[in-house]
Amino acid sequence: MPLQSGLVNNIESLVNVSNLDKAHKIKMKNIVILVSGSGTNLQRIIDTIESGEIQNAKVSLVVADRECFGLERAKNHNIENVLIPRGKNFSSELSKIIPENTDLIVLAGFLSILKPEFCENWGGKIINIHPALLPKFGGKGMWGHHVHHAVIEAKEKESGATVHFVTPGIDEGEAILQKSFEVTENDTPETVAEKVHIIEYEIFPIAINKVLNNVVI
Repeated sequence: MPLQSGLVNNIESLVNVSNLDKAHKIKMKNIVILVSGSGTNLQRIIDTIESGEIQNAKVSLVVADRECFGLERAKNHNIENVLIPRGKNFSSELSKIIPENTDLIVLAGFLSILKPEFCENWGGKIINIHPALLPKFGGKGMWGHHVHHAVIEAKEKESGATVHFVTPGIDEGEAILQKSFEVTENDTPETVAEKVHIIEYEIFPIAINKVLNNVVI
C-alpha cells in the first residue's frame, strides 16, 4: 500500500473512532409526557425530537389520566404508554411507574392536578404549557376554553402562552418562555384558542430544549 494512501486511511479511522466516542458520551435525555386529550402537543414534541429541534432526547413514557387519542399517538410511535385513571391516587400511582432516570416530566394538555408531594419530589424537572400570559388567567379552573373566555370577557389587549416550571401552587412556577399576540375586537374565544395553539407549537419545543440542554434563547 502506498505510504500516502495508508496515512489517509489511518487518519479516517481515527476520525471515525473519535466520532464514535463523542456519540457514546452524548447522554440521551429521557422525557415522560402526561396527557389528557388529543395529544397535539405530544405529537409536536415527538416531531421536533425527530427533526433535531429538541436535541439529545427521547420520549420514554406517555401517561394519560383518561382514555384519549394521546395514547394512540404514543402507540403509533412505539412509545411505552400507560393509563392511570384520574383521581386522588393518580400522583402516587404515577410515582410508582416513572423511571428513575427521567430527566424531564412534561405536562402537555394534562388536566389533572398533581399532588404537592409529587411536585416537590420532582422539583425543577416538571414543566407545563399554559394557554395564557401568566400570572394572568392562571390557577384552579383556568384551562382551555375557560381561559380564552376569560380573556375576551376581560377585554384584554393581548394573550399568548407560557411554558413554566410546575410547583405545588397551580400555575405559580417560574416562567421559562412566554410569547404573546394581539387580541383584536373581532376575536372570539375560538379564534384566541387558534392563535394560542400556534404559539404553543412554536415555544414548547424551544423551552424543552432549553431546560434539557441548557440552551440560551
